[in-house]
Amino acid sequence: MKLEIKDLRVSYGGIRALKGVNLTVDEGSIVTLIGANGAGKSTTLRAISGLLKPEDGQITYNGESMAGLPAKEIVKRGVVMVPEGRRVFPDMTVRENLLIGAYLRSDRAGIDKDLKYVMELFPRLSERTWQLAGTLSGGEQQMLAVGRALMAKPKLLMMDEPSLGLAPLVVKDIFSIIRRVNQDGITVLLIEQNANASLRVADYGYVLETGSIVLEGQGRALLENPSIQEAYLGHRKSAMPTSGKASSEGRPGKHGRRYEVSMNSD
Repeated sequence: MKLEIKDLRVSYGGIRALKGVNLTVDEGSIVTLIGANGAGKSTTLRAISGLLKPEDGQITYNGESMAGLPAKEIVKRGVVMVPEGRRVFPDMTVRENLLIGAYLRSDRAGIDKDLKYVMELFPRLSERTWQLAGTLSGGEQQMLAVGRALMAKPKLLMMDEPSLGLAPLVVKDIFSIIRRVNQDGITVLLIEQNANASLRVADYGYVLETGSIVLEGQGRALLENPSIQEAYLGHRKSAMPTSGKASSEGRPGKHGRRYEVSMNSD
């Protein structure tokens, strides 16, 4: 069950938002796509999810094309998104929000089993099943949004800025949950501005700048790369690699500038 994106191009009016994006998400992995606001991260997810129609390029999952399919058909294939900003239904209860996530399913026993799994994953939600979602804290609403997506029984879970606007302790909880669901067999594609947290949890990462992949490599390798530390982690500028050659642990994006990425031992 591999997700492959090849030469993906998306435009808004006359503005090209994605300029030939290429990325791969292997089954069982956590892959992160990092970049600044406006880089095209959310656009990438929306195109994969069927919410935006690509101008050009290929989106395949398990060897089958998904480009141009309606969003509900993509969900049926096991590709599910947790949207940016949580977007829970505020006037519905926690339980009702979770069950909406299973609206395409008819396996009652499986739904009950997954509801129990979500409640075990998020004990705070189990204590608030009849509470209106709009009265939850921001962190609890994010947990609810993740739980709702899990109720769709995803094979690939795509998460758009799950740490946005949350307190540091809540962010730590969210990333622990990301590890847990991945260990439970769900592949994760993670979109984040929080490069430090996302690269620490990721098996592999891509850096997106103004619609193009400029760098890719193992999560730890990217985390230790001076250019990433300067641009996304607030570190002072250090000596930049002078060679355009990419190491086996990371390689330059097809359409961007070339950085060398190497692994350092712990």
